[in-house]
Amino acid sequence: METSSARPGGSRRPWWGRIAVGLAVVVVLTVLVGRFSLVPGFGGLFGEDTRDRSGPALLKSMQDMHRYEAAVGNFQVVVDLEKDAALLPDAIRGTRTLYVGAGTVSGYVDLGALGERNVTVNGDRTKASIRLPHAVLGTAALDPERSYAVSKQRGLLDRIGDLFSDNPAGEQAVQKLAAQHINEAARDSGLVERAEQNTTSMLEGLLRSLGFREVTVAYG
Repeated sequence: METSSARPGGSRRPWWGRIAVGLAVVVVLTVLVGRFSLVPGFGGLFGEDTRDRSGPALLKSMQDMHRYEAAVGNFQVVVDLEKDAALLPDAIRGTRTLYVGAGTVSGYVDLGALGERNVTVNGDRTKASIRLPHAVLGTAALDPERSYAVSKQRGLLDRIGDLFSDNPAGEQAVQKLAAQHINEAARDSGLVERAEQNTTSMLEGLLRSLGFREVTVAYG
């Protein structure tokens, strides 16, 4: 007489098949419990442990600064960078990244080349004239705390390539483009003029505190 464990068709499930199914069930249950914290404290067994194994920072060089930073502009730009393949649809080959870049640009006056010919003082030290070079702009410095990728779209071949890349879906291209747009915006923002105005106010206040009653600051 056949037992009730016989499968239809007269064949039984192999013993190794039953073990594989059982292991699969255990793995699924473990993932679900850890993912959704169904059992208090159990999810900690699969938590991430972040360790900083970085070496000490090394001082590569030191440079004396001879410039007066008189103004700083804060900028934000939304970069929409798309790269397409000529003969392939976007679903196969192509990327599109939407990136918000936030950074600062400083306006400064270089005081390193100033000499006696740039400063004129009258005999009783009541009048002073100073000629300075025009203010210039520094390069944009992106703030990683305020810059982020909103979305990334990649084709199938690009996703496969990321598996073998040291820098998958790198943001270097959009970061460079964001800095470029911020530099362009800074040139049209009036930041240079503001830097010269602030430098003039600083020098006038300093020299008047030293007893000069008339101070003239020129640029160029």
